[in-house]
Amino acid sequence: MFFSLPTWALWLILLGIVGGATAGAYATGLYLREHQATLRAPFGALQGALLGLVGLVLAFGLSIAVGRYEDRRAATVAEANAIGTTYLRAQLIAEPARSRSLELLREYTDRALLVTKEVPDSSGMRRTTAAESVLQRRLWRLAGQAIAAAPLASAPRLYVDSLNTTIDAQSTRLSSLNNRVPGAVLAVEVIGAAAAMGILALHISILGRGLVAMTAAAGLVTLLLIVTFDLDRPTRGLITVPPTPLASVRASMVLPPAAPAPNRP
Repeated sequence: MFFSLPTWALWLILLGIVGGATAGAYATGLYLREHQATLRAPFGALQGALLGLVGLVLAFGLSIAVGRYEDRRAATVAEANAIGTTYLRAQLIAEPARSRSLELLREYTDRALLVTKEVPDSSGMRRTTAAESVLQRRLWRLAGQAIAAAPLASAPRLYVDSLNTTIDAQSTRLSSLNNRVPGAVLAVEVIGAAAAMGILALHISILGRGLVAMTAAAGLVTLLLIVTFDLDRPTRGLITVPPTPLASVRASMVLPPAAPAPNRP
């Protein structure tokens, strides 16, 4: 539910929920201020306990989101390294598989770069991954031809090994993009943050002071929620997984192959 929303809509929803709960509770506190002598103690104890609990929930959700984000970055680096190794080893196999494989690997890297711009589970992502699967089959067929042409040579076997690693790395990366923080955890964070800020605003309103501190606390909690959600949206928002490793590999493919074409056995 949260992941399908546009970034601006998600931010407005979070601001509306936390801000609305805070403002509503503050207005209620103004109405109840005449009873502050009897309400001050119970609301003070309740808001202290609730703020502590919500702090733990926010920290838990943020740690999960950061872990997911780091996994996605590591998966991108691993796939870039695998593609780069495969491209280098493809230069060592004999023609005509060599030239065709190098061309397909350039196209494959372009598709891998497109993944960084697509929303997971979207139609665009499905089209991109389907195109990658077609390229993988074509590359694998050419690798089989290279081995059949030179069954005793080591270069084709090394190339097949790295190509298999590239295919596995793509699967790992796609899995990491779809491995998000559970929606139930995010919902508990939002509801808990709204409840905690509401109780805090009610307590401060009854006491008749601390408006600036309450506003700052509500802003900080909302910011933590936004960062958590942003980390869990790897291809949108402000915190995205950088495509730099893949872009560097693709840039290296512009240069002529470093190794000359081997003679056909």
